[in-house]
Amino acid sequence: MIRKKDECKKDFKEHMRDGKGTVEITNFITGAEELCGKGRLFSRITLKSGCSIGFHMHEKESELFYILSGTAEYNDNGEIKTVTAGDVTICPPGTGHGIENCSDETVELVALIVYAE
Repeated sequence: MIRKKDECKKDFKEHMRDGKGTVEITNFITGAEELCGKGRLFSRITLKSGCSIGFHMHEKESELFYILSGTAEYNDNGEIKTVTAGDVTICPPGTGHGIENCSDETVELVALIVYAE
């Protein structure tokens, strides 16, 4: 199966996880069944300047980010770290994270959420 880019649904979430601004999410999958029930999200996330996804916890799942472009401040379970294009972040079950674009350039990343159980 091939899904063309214009077939991917876009969502816009204001103040995502109590973050700042509006986050654009391009969903690559239509539901968890496309990840064989092993996860629930596989998307491109776009953060314009000043936008963020607020800090939140993952209990029975893990979330990974692959930074495609830009520079962001990543909250790694309470520790702020700078991430840039090519970096990978991993938020295992029982930990939390958030990400903020503090720069003038747009940040794009691929996000994947997989179930731990």
